[in-house]
Amino acid sequence: MADILEIFTAAFWAEYGAIITRGIWETFIMTAVSTLFAYLIGLPMGVVCVLTQPHGIRPNRAVNTVLGWIINIGRSLPFIILMIAIQPFTKLVVGTKIGIKGAIVPLVVSAAPFIARMVETSLGEVDAGVVEAAQSMGASTFQIVWKVYLPEARPSLVLGGSVVLIAIVGYTAMAGAMGAGGLGDLAVRYGHQRHVPSMMWVTVAFLILLVQVVQSVFSRLSVRIDKRLK
Repeated sequence: MADILEIFTAAFWAEYGAIITRGIWETFIMTAVSTLFAYLIGLPMGVVCVLTQPHGIRPNRAVNTVLGWIINIGRSLPFIILMIAIQPFTKLVVGTKIGIKGAIVPLVVSAAPFIARMVETSLGEVDAGVVEAAQSMGASTFQIVWKVYLPEARPSLVLGGSVVLIAIVGYTAMAGAMGAGGLGDLAVRYGHQRHVPSMMWVTVAFLILLVQVVQSVFSRLSVRIDKRLK
């Protein structure tokens, strides 16, 4: 109990305030950058999966099967194992295996397949009649994706985005344990190795707060853009 109460003292924040602020900022950077790049990879993958399904508008069994295997393999690897396994690739891409840069590559590689499957599921919920109507009007594949699939699936995609962000926040904490920085690094270096339990409680509190904010914001946004609720 005394450890928890310590975080409400001026002395604690005078000593660790700057360190905690830096840890929060590093977590934010890792989450934002890796989410952006993961979506740039995962979103097209998910779209292609939907288009090339047997009942899709551009069925292609070979492409769909290969892409499905890639996504499944990517999703099946635990993040810690993946982070270690692709260290040579990480160094090749960003020039280092550690720090924020060293964490972003495995974060992207881990999150992209997750996003792809989430996008595939969301687009798969779009009413087939709407897609068929667009096809009958002569819409191109790109037009159907841009003007039918993505707009119709927006509420589901937004809710899926909150799940992705929360997962990546959790991954950043694990990356911190491997020297990537952020709140996970503070929890390990100070909370565990230097025996400062109050630091552990602070990092847990901020992570919980971050998750709650993300979930609340995305849930409200999903409701606002869901035309079925209007």
